Amino acid sequence: MKLFNSGIHFESVLKKYFSFRNETLSLEPFAEFLDSAKRADFTEVLNSFRSNPNIADNFGYYIHNILRERPFNLSLTEANILSENAFFPELKKRILNKVLPPVEHENTVWYLIDNVSLTPRSELKFLHNLPENEFNEFLQIIGAADFIIKPEVKKELIFSMNILSWRVTGMAMEVDVVRMAPEYRNFDNPFLALQNELEDLAEELEQNPELQLDSRDSRYKQIKIYIEQCLEFVNIAFKNSSQYGISGKINQSLLKIRQQIQRIFETIQLLVIDTEADITRNSKQLIFNILSYKSHKNNISELINDSTRLISHLITNHTAETGSHYITSTKKEYMTMFYKASGGGIIVGALCVLKVLYGYIPGSDFFHAFFYSLNYAMGFVMIYLMRFTLATKQPAMTAATMTKVLSEEGNTQRNRKEFAHLVSKLFRSQFIAFVGNVLLSFPVALAIIYGLDVFFSQNLAIDRSDKLLMDLDPFKSKAILHASIAGFYLFISGIISGNIGNNSVFYQIPERIAKNLSIRKFLGAKFAKGLSRYYARNWPGIVSNFWFGVFLGATAPVGLFLGLDLDIRHITFAAGNFALGLYGKDFSVDSYTFWISFITVFLIGFFNFLVSFSLSMFLAFRSRKLNFGQVSEIYKEIFRYFLKHPLKFFLPIRSGLDKRADELMSSTVTTKSEDR
Repeated sequence: MKLFNSGIHFESVLKKYFSFRNETLSLEPFAEFLDSAKRADFTEVLNSFRSNPNIADNFGYYIHNILRERPFNLSLTEANILSENAFFPELKKRILNKVLPPVEHENTVWYLIDNVSLTPRSELKFLHNLPENEFNEFLQIIGAADFIIKPEVKKELIFSMNILSWRVTGMAMEVDVVRMAPEYRNFDNPFLALQNELEDLAEELEQNPELQLDSRDSRYKQIKIYIEQCLEFVNIAFKNSSQYGISGKINQSLLKIRQQIQRIFETIQLLVIDTEADITRNSKQLIFNILSYKSHKNNISELINDSTRLISHLITNHTAETGSHYITSTKKEYMTMFYKASGGGIIVGALCVLKVLYGYIPGSDFFHAFFYSLNYAMGFVMIYLMRFTLATKQPAMTAATMTKVLSEEGNTQRNRKEFAHLVSKLFRSQFIAFVGNVLLSFPVALAIIYGLDVFFSQNLAIDRSDKLLMDLDPFKSKAILHASIAGFYLFISGIISGNIGNNSVFYQIPERIAKNLSIRKFLGAKFAKGLSRYYARNWPGIVSNFWFGVFLGATAPVGLFLGLDLDIRHITFAAGNFALGLYGKDFSVDSYTFWISFITVFLIGFFNFLVSFSLSMFLAFRSRKLNFGQVSEIYKEIFRYFLKHPLKFFLPIRSGLDKRADELMSSTVTTKSEDR
């Protein structure tokens, strides 16, 4: 209706519909007036009402007429509140409502808003931008400045709060929700107390329609206390999620409880009248609230942000526990990292040769995908279980640790300097891990392929040498893109590790193993307890490394099947493949090929690090609600620290900040689940 009348002046609308007492219940007059008033100077609109009191009376009569018998409780109990207890059903519902808005009951304020305005947010912005005195006068003109104290309005508000309270109490009494806040087991349930208080208030209003609350009223104070206790319950439950873990369903339930409790608080505030000015103010606020709730009802980005922030926090929290082990402080730890990385390099060198041998087996693309994935997965799991190190596994783990330090210690000048020193320790740990991986994977791959040549009298790398060397030329291949893909997989493996760790804690898997009667009966209590500790300590790492291997192994064959130039490049494998390529060419390569391949090995490592660390930092920053505007200051401080102490980013040089950096680490690393 608005689209065909967008050019009509507001005075024409007023004369057309309100020069007489309009008895219609049609929403078209209101829609046309609102559209024309938004395009006009609102002062002129008020002047028109002042100079035409009959039109003002008729307009006020019409507004009261279309609002009569239209309940607004749905706008308070449904709008902008999660309607599903799971993320994906809620997402699906909001997308459907965006594409095809639901059909609402005609006798509701919700229906009125939908049919008067295509975008409630624009109406809300329009009303907010009006001068306060003009909006107050407009409400006086239409006789709506005191509607908040009308008995029928108060009844709707209290009824809405009771609906919310009943729903909240039901969800808060679920076993899994109660388990998240054991601190409340010895206290009276605040949700039941709030429900009882609101039911008593509804009964009092039924007996006395003129009932009015003020800020000194004991009933209001008691309701406010219960609301605070309910919100504290939710906050404690969320806080305990790092200790007990959390599922997607419980996360949604807690979010829904918090939304409904906050809605009860916002609604009870509208009933509190201390002065005459509060009547008009609260009447306006109810209008603002209804439009605000309606405008955010199907907001998909808010749903994703709220629903995923806690899960990402838990994932990064569990990877932060692991990440602390990848940051070296002393010379001994630095050399230990080198030895661990060297062990990883030995295994990767063997994996490079195995992949070449698997390539000779005749079979389909998916046949090779299976063997390549098995090759990588078993190798990475072996590296993990033998406590060796794969260099680029560090960034995905350490990013969460770094962000945890910032969020818990604060972003001050002093902390930024201490954080910069912590970054230097991370960088040199990453550097020595790179060195250990590359220095061993190259000679090991070379030694194995040479041994096979001696044993079988055949150079098994000769057929693959051209491709292996071309893949290390960024100008002739997509080496940088493929290195970035590997970095993305490193990031995903970190998420998998954190998610498995969170689920392990939430479902109490280690405790179930330790107390399983069958295991204890046939294998003994000691074995069950040992298996429990082993699971808690190793299972997330085993699963994440297994899937990391599957991702790396399957990418090239799947890309080939789809006709896409997809592959992966990892610094350690690139070093091993460089050795195989040189051996296949009998070390007869031109200087360009040698040096471009040599440089590309480290360039691949840089992009492995950059992509995985950047994505992990983004997730970690988002999960802890850190201000991205502060990140530039942190980077500047790191750069200044590098210019002042460049060698500290490569060598374990002692510093006066070492002790403080260690304290930052130890104070933010949570206790592991198996020790809780």
